[in-house]
Amino acid sequence: MSGIALSPLEVAAAPRSEAAPSRWNPYLIGAGIGVLSWLVFVIVAAPIGITTAGAQVAGGVAALFIGPEAVQANAYWARNPFRLDYGTLFLVGTALGGMVSALARGAFRVEHVPAVWSERFGPSIGKRFAWAFLGGALIMFASRLANGCTSGNGISQGLQLAVVGWVFFAAMFVSGVATAWLMFRTR
Repeated sequence: MSGIALSPLEVAAAPRSEAAPSRWNPYLIGAGIGVLSWLVFVIVAAPIGITTAGAQVAGGVAALFIGPEAVQANAYWARNPFRLDYGTLFLVGTALGGMVSALARGAFRVEHVPAVWSERFGPSIGKRFAWAFLGGALIMFASRLANGCTSGNGISQGLQLAVVGWVFFAAMFVSGVATAWLMFRTR
């Protein structure tokens, strides 16, 4: 195996150390997400989604700094004000669920610069945080532009066999492969 660019066969054949935490079964997780989506449709009568809640929370935080009048002047935040509802609970639950999952696997750690990033782009914490912030802002903008995120457009609409869900997944897959190739190809 050479460098960072591992083929799927190299990843599958890579030996696991005894100390390495096991990974969750992706088929079990996929089935769990499907069941969660069904339950949400039945109980809440809404698809799963997280970016609207994220934008609502951002509006609530912004109101603390720029005032509620300024937030109300924003057309998006006026239509989607901060509120504690299913979406906010889903947002908080996603973060807590990720943490519980990492703790259960024994994989939780504070890591400012992941090894794969450091090997490719250097150990600068500032550079890593700047790129993470830029990537987060870009994905949030794209999610709002597409009127949904991976969970809303991809999972919920894909489960409903909506064309937009499948187009979203195809575009996400192609752009993910292209980005990985650009960022992590061997030189």
